[in-house]
Amino acid sequence: MTDSTTGSYQLYKYDPSFAAAIIAAGAFGITAILHIFQLVKNRTWYFIPFVIGGIFEVLGYIGRIISSKQVPGEWTLMPYLMQTLFLLLAPSLLAASIYMVLGRMIRVMGAESLSPIRVNWLTKIFVVGDVVSFLMQGSGGGMLAKATTTSASSLGNTIIKGGLLIQILFFAFFMVISIIFNIRLQRNPTLVSKSGEVPWKKLLNILYAASFLILIRCIFRFLEYVEGQNGYLLEHEVFMYIFDAVLMFLAMTLFNIVHPSSITNVQPYVSFDEESQSIAMHPPSPSPNPYNGRGSGY
Repeated sequence: MTDSTTGSYQLYKYDPSFAAAIIAAGAFGITAILHIFQLVKNRTWYFIPFVIGGIFEVLGYIGRIISSKQVPGEWTLMPYLMQTLFLLLAPSLLAASIYMVLGRMIRVMGAESLSPIRVNWLTKIFVVGDVVSFLMQGSGGGMLAKATTTSASSLGNTIIKGGLLIQILFFAFFMVISIIFNIRLQRNPTLVSKSGEVPWKKLLNILYAASFLILIRCIFRFLEYVEGQNGYLLEHEVFMYIFDAVLMFLAMTLFNIVHPSSITNVQPYVSFDEESQSIAMHPPSPSPNPYNGRGSGY
């Protein structure tokens, strides 16, 4: 392996693979383009962060492609910054849309009373945690990528670990909330869930699977930064592709196969009580009487 340094900070611990980066960029490009098509066709605008996350993945591996074509030991900083920041931040954008899907699903099912957290707060809580994680990882990644001293590298590493830990905790909590909601819905099904017209079980399973994949990826990244610059994980490129590229590609592909529009574009369920209350508060206007003030004409 040939070393490259910026000041005293070593960029790559290995020679980046051109073939692996090309395959990854192409794979993420295909699923991202398909997501853009599905987004526009179904008008699922809340899924925009997910699509941007896919674009981040493509840009990150383009950075690795550029680095792989440079002379080993003479890598430039910009492609390294691209792959570091875009690949680090992409899962946070995927997570933001996943959080919103659950909230919309609960409303469509008419199952607000079964949610462990009020639906109005559900998405806000997890998205705020996701934003905090995103900002910490972004700032830490920027510091780490431009570090020229050991102390600067250590500080950036610590901030990234903090951001990843927040992401892990929020994702784990999200999965617990999803499981509790699922159990409650199974025990107390709503009219929508019993009708079979909405494929909520299929989408909820996709949420579980995608969340688990992203969680495993975040744990891997956390362990990678815990080991530090001389850690075994960071010194071997293959682990990044197995526990980051493959897992994120699978997470994106799952939502290509079962797109959330299959349920979140359904008109939210309105219970009988809510409908009755709405009618009582806003009674329909009486139809005009064409014979008002006049005889019947006979």
